[in-house]
Amino acid sequence: MENQKQSQHKTINWGIIGLGSIAHKFAKDLLTIEGANLLAVASRTQEKANEFALQYNATRAYSSYEALAHDQNIDAVYIATPHALHKENTLLFLEHGIAVLCEKPFAMNSEEVSEMISKAKENNVLLMEALWTYFLPHYRYVVNLLKNETYGKLLKIEADFGFYRAFDNNARLFNKSLGGGSLLDIGIYPIFVALSTLGIPDNIEAVATFFENGADSTCQMKFHYENNVTASLQSSLIEDTPTEATFYCENGILKINTMFHQPSTVTITTEAKKETIDFEYSTIGYNYEVLHFNQLLREGKTESNVMTFEFSKNLIKLLDKVRNIIDLEY
Repeated sequence: MENQKQSQHKTINWGIIGLGSIAHKFAKDLLTIEGANLLAVASRTQEKANEFALQYNATRAYSSYEALAHDQNIDAVYIATPHALHKENTLLFLEHGIAVLCEKPFAMNSEEVSEMISKAKENNVLLMEALWTYFLPHYRYVVNLLKNETYGKLLKIEADFGFYRAFDNNARLFNKSLGGGSLLDIGIYPIFVALSTLGIPDNIEAVATFFENGADSTCQMKFHYENNVTASLQSSLIEDTPTEATFYCENGILKINTMFHQPSTVTITTEAKKETIDFEYSTIGYNYEVLHFNQLLREGKTESNVMTFEFSKNLIKLLDKVRNIIDLEY
């Protein structure tokens, strides 16, 4: 019993690899969590690792991912490398018995995701896709309202994610070989909205535009479900869009306001009234998925009950289907 109590309060020693902008946000929120410690970071250069470690009080800085994987004091690693490296990096840490929280998209395609999940099961190690939106209070709130049909049945979804960036052939965001382009980078969020609320569609329509290097610049998708229920989804790297998620129900409209994928507000409109709920976030929002992951680790779980393997498999399958329709190959 005493050991069980201790495990419930065990400090989780974290490592981070891929020290770009998302890793900075993750590390900043990690510092706010009781029972979580950023022990080590790794980059391809010692200088970058040292700088990051200094900024976020990590005691160890490595110039290779392999070196961090060999650190026996690491309980969990956050993988924030480019999409194309997710499978390779995940397998490395799973082989060393280190729990993995891997940034979305989990990998480049269904085959890679299946391989990662198989390795996690084989080694009996916790693995989870880091799709942080699923753990944010405002999103959980909306999902519960829809699940309980508080405002009647869900009839239609509209979700978009778009921002303008000047094209740069050398930037990761536009590098097709690294999984760059609008679909895998940001289109995953509107698709996630549809999957997490309506499930797998019966039919998909999709059209896209492309940059000169073959990476997709925009993607328009329409998911069709039974009873004429639809989800109209879009992603864009060539214009700023509202980046909202709107759920049209029989007796009301639920809208997650701008930047729906990160901490935001929710506006509920019915015939009787219109109200906006502020969830009074005090962090960037990455702490919620970490708290969930830490708890899973303390309880000896090897799979999330929220971001399940089945959900991650379905999500990547939908991305694969859209890619097939728009003729996008990596």
